[in-house]
Amino acid sequence: MFDFETLRILWWTILVFLVCGFAVLDGFDFGIGILLPFLGKSDYERRVMLNTVGPTWEGSQTWLVTLGGISFGAWSIVYASFFSGLYAGVLVLLFALFLRPVGFDYRSKIADPRWRNAWDWSLFVGGLVPAAVLSLAVGNLIIGLPFQLDGDLRSFYSGSFWDLFQPFTLLCAVIGVALFTLHGAVFLHWRTEGELADRALRVIRWSSPVFAIGFVLAGIWVGLGVDGYRIVSAVDPSVAANPLAKTVIRAPGLWLDNYRLYPGLIIAPLLALTGAWLVVILSSGRHHGVAFLVSGLTVIGAVVTAGGSMFPFMMPSSTHPRDSLTVWDASASEYTLQLLFAVTAVLMPIVLAYTIWVYRVLRGKVTVEQVRGNEHTMY
Repeated sequence: MFDFETLRILWWTILVFLVCGFAVLDGFDFGIGILLPFLGKSDYERRVMLNTVGPTWEGSQTWLVTLGGISFGAWSIVYASFFSGLYAGVLVLLFALFLRPVGFDYRSKIADPRWRNAWDWSLFVGGLVPAAVLSLAVGNLIIGLPFQLDGDLRSFYSGSFWDLFQPFTLLCAVIGVALFTLHGAVFLHWRTEGELADRALRVIRWSSPVFAIGFVLAGIWVGLGVDGYRIVSAVDPSVAANPLAKTVIRAPGLWLDNYRLYPGLIIAPLLALTGAWLVVILSSGRHHGVAFLVSGLTVIGAVVTAGGSMFPFMMPSSTHPRDSLTVWDASASEYTLQLLFAVTAVLMPIVLAYTIWVYRVLRGKVTVEQVRGNEHTMY
């Protein structure tokens, strides 16, 4: 089929694709959850907001499950090191995600305003916390995590939960929350009408510059103040490798190396910044569908900027740079990657086709009148 080197690059690409798919499809769900207690001025308006994502939010969340499964199969040492080291953070993420299904399903079961308001804030937490935690995780991967591997390649994490909250990672959290809020507001502006859509447009106009300014500041910080990583020993990407059998240096500005090696990578940050600007213009001009497409490309640009800057590193070690996990030494065996790719090549197009079909069938605006006419069948 493919040689080992190509398979590794393919699976890294698939991993980035799944992260992009999750960020685009679940990102606007998170954004609407964040905006729910503030944009919906009445119970019916909040129900309209929930029903814009009601038919699709569960399917969108399965992208995260798929991402975990693929990581376990293709990048098992990364999966083990990341989830064991950041166990407390992962638990916070999971418990926040637990609020989403019960919030959607239970909110409208009782007409008591206090009951519904409590679930609205639960859904707010279920949107804000995952957006912040996942963005914090990206920030910590960029600066490196304090872990090391022993001779049996067992990972030992030496940091604490509070070490995750550093100035750069907090900036990443602000960027991520602003981006998902923007993405959710664009979707809401597309799927609603009247005053609710006007409020969503106002959110678009302030969340876009917040994201863009934060994104630029993070880029400058990465270029001037954040240590990057570089492999300086010989690497043979076509053979199985031991993560401990390499030499890695760490210094400010090294995360910019790939922009010199692969000049086309500059498209990713330019796409993120240009998309954030265009989304305001398109939404103001009522070009809703195109605005949402551009918003999705903005999310993809931000994700690819982070992943492309770090390549081939997947999980750098800030305390033992040699132990950093890379595309070339953290993958499963060649046979495993071939088997997984054969299955993915069959199933992934089916999943994508079904996803496109669902969004096509369920397109159109959600109105207060629709919710009133379907009191017991809509969220």
